[in-house]
Amino acid sequence: MTAVPDRPARGLMDTNTLILLPQLDDPAMLPTEPLISAITLAELSVGPLVARTEAERSARQAHLQQAEADFDPLPFDAAAARAFGQVAASLRRAGRKPAARSYDAMIAAVAVANELPLYTCNPDDFAAIDRLHVVDVPHPDT
Repeated sequence: MTAVPDRPARGLMDTNTLILLPQLDDPAMLPTEPLISAITLAELSVGPLVARTEAERSARQAHLQQAEADFDPLPFDAAAARAFGQVAASLRRAGRKPAARSYDAMIAAVAVANELPLYTCNPDDFAAIDRLHVVDVPHPDT
């Protein structure tokens, strides 16, 4: 593994990045201590319940169980709730609807509240959020 200069020690991964983790070409693009939020576990818990096939349900359940085994998630606590107000206001000022991407907005709030960079393969999902440092992780399909 190649060291990345100024690689943050800690950073929050969004749900999509967590799911794509086994496919990422360069794990050095992530912080040395990758973290997830309780919101990611909530989002992952929906997957098996809405899967259309048994194979899809099984794969989604495996993602959830792996995340539960590998991570002690950061909570959506009072500080995150206050940060969520800032995130929602930022999104509205940018002409975006926070409710449309509520999981992403709540994950962003956890990152802001904990002063952590947010690692994502979908940086556009987090555009225009004040005080959020977004780290673009190259999507494995590009």
